[in-house]
Amino acid sequence: MIALDSSWRDRYLVLIEQIVTNTLQGKVRSKNQVYRTLTENINPGTGEIFERCLDERMSQVREGLDNQTDEMKQAKATRQLKALQTIQDAWQQWQKEKQQTELLSKATTQILSAPVKERFLALLQILDINQTQPLTQTQIQQLAKFLKQTAESNPDPEIASDLLQIANGLTRGLQSISALEGHLVSWMYEQGGSALGFEGLPGQRGPWNVWAGRINSFFPQQLFQLQAHNQPATELAQAFQNAELSVWVELAVILRWLQQGLVSWFDQQPYSTKWGRLLSSSTLMTFAVIWWELSNGLSPGSQLSRACFHIVLQILRNFARKEDFPLYGGIVASFSGEGLRDTLKYLDEPPLREIERTQEKGRILTLLAYSQRTLGQYEQAKAFHQKALEIARSAGDFRCEIANLNHLARTCIAQKDYQAAINYSQRALILARQTGDRLGEANALANLGYSEVLADRQREQMLPEVYETSIEYLKRSLSLSDRLGDAYDREVVRSQTQALAYNSLGIAYTLIEQPAIAVEYLEKGVEVAQGVGDLYLMGLNFTYLAEAHYRLNCLDRAIYNGCLGMFFLERISAQEWRQAAGLMTILQGRIGNETFQALLQQHRSKIVTAIGVDGFDYLPQLLEQYRRS
Repeated sequence: MIALDSSWRDRYLVLIEQIVTNTLQGKVRSKNQVYRTLTENINPGTGEIFERCLDERMSQVREGLDNQTDEMKQAKATRQLKALQTIQDAWQQWQKEKQQTELLSKATTQILSAPVKERFLALLQILDINQTQPLTQTQIQQLAKFLKQTAESNPDPEIASDLLQIANGLTRGLQSISALEGHLVSWMYEQGGSALGFEGLPGQRGPWNVWAGRINSFFPQQLFQLQAHNQPATELAQAFQNAELSVWVELAVILRWLQQGLVSWFDQQPYSTKWGRLLSSSTLMTFAVIWWELSNGLSPGSQLSRACFHIVLQILRNFARKEDFPLYGGIVASFSGEGLRDTLKYLDEPPLREIERTQEKGRILTLLAYSQRTLGQYEQAKAFHQKALEIARSAGDFRCEIANLNHLARTCIAQKDYQAAINYSQRALILARQTGDRLGEANALANLGYSEVLADRQREQMLPEVYETSIEYLKRSLSLSDRLGDAYDREVVRSQTQALAYNSLGIAYTLIEQPAIAVEYLEKGVEVAQGVGDLYLMGLNFTYLAEAHYRLNCLDRAIYNGCLGMFFLERISAQEWRQAAGLMTILQGRIGNETFQALLQQHRSKIVTAIGVDGFDYLPQLLEQYRRS
């Protein structure tokens, strides 16, 4: 090996001197000529030897130049150094293009080696934004060209067709991006800055209509128009499930660019980091929901559905890296069946598998476990939280560790295992105070107070002196959450914790037969939960408001709040919707259906404002569904 290296070293030193000499003699006049000489003479696998020879020769010339006093020799050394720098530039170009060719070749091989029906999924793995160096637009353009060339020379017509479909989709996606450039955030300024983000009146504000008007492709156009009117993409996906592969590839390229561009723009807002972080996170979840809806609209278990769902997981993984990842909820990912299996498989695949205890893996599991608890899958939730807890400890992610202890406490509460809930809450509280995690401490206090109230109630010891300490924990949690904004500079984090504290206090006062006080806390809980878009806590607050008003004999308010709680909880498949439906059924039986409907109609306008006309019309169906089950 040493002799072989020496042989190549001698050859490359001679090559370098020849190029320098020819340059000085005027035989070589451009970097392109040097580039061609290098490609013709450098043998594969020996590039490192050439690079060492080039560095050695440049060091020698620089040293001679520094020590040279003769003007003629100094001028010659300067020309030699310039020639060597031209060689260095050509070498760097050669390396870059070689790496580019290898990248394109690897990507093409990855697509070709995938099963026929999984080639779109293989492409999505190549386009994954979580790669160390995600593909640029230029690289995507080169990939499209490379795939087209490969297709033209491939004798298998089916393979050639697939490669052409992917290449055409990439090309059309880039053409749409070209039409959208300059309009990524223009809509913010055109709307006078009054609707920053994705909020606004359906069809009037936000980016979607602006983007729809800039592109010619029908599928993304239709998707953007649905988003502008706050309509789900499920039916659109169903209509396009037999479309050509190029149609889906184009959409993936467009949405990837929009997502990356918006997140980057929001993250770089120096004048309001809090605003930027909030909208950056909102952007990621907006695009995750779009792909989730597309996946749900396609045939269950189909490769196209799985591919769309894979993008959801890629976005969640990207989201998990953010500082303000919602460790305490606010987002419900109701994965089940095939989606849940795909999620677990994704978490065990490279690159997550290569680093077994990654922080992002623990955080995705935390979100997944929280979602499973919301769906009433308590044992599955506990298993995920325990796994996330192990990973968080191994990764030294104290915030994630404390969060999972708190979530385990909440899950045990749902299972009526109050002593276990108290134990988890106490462990979370101790660790939070040791590490200075005030968010974790506030949640631990809320869980501790709430679980102790329930434990006392279970023991039928609901005397003031018994629950006084438990209520004090809840009030301290609320007080601490009020001060979290200063420490975290993230209004959404503070508000989520406030929502939990208000919710726990409201439920506690409902359970100890003080409904008037409960109403005060629960109404504040609804307001805060609405502010952060936490449908689960919002639904719970409405449900217990109904309980409290029922005990106060304010039946119209009980119906209003109970129906909203039932609707929001069922909307995210949370099993607590049955609690609200059960109360409404009892009320209906007590006062009669005619009176019940009359009281419901009194609040029709307010309910329609909250959930729309379709939502209001859906309420009788929910009650009937509850009765049948």
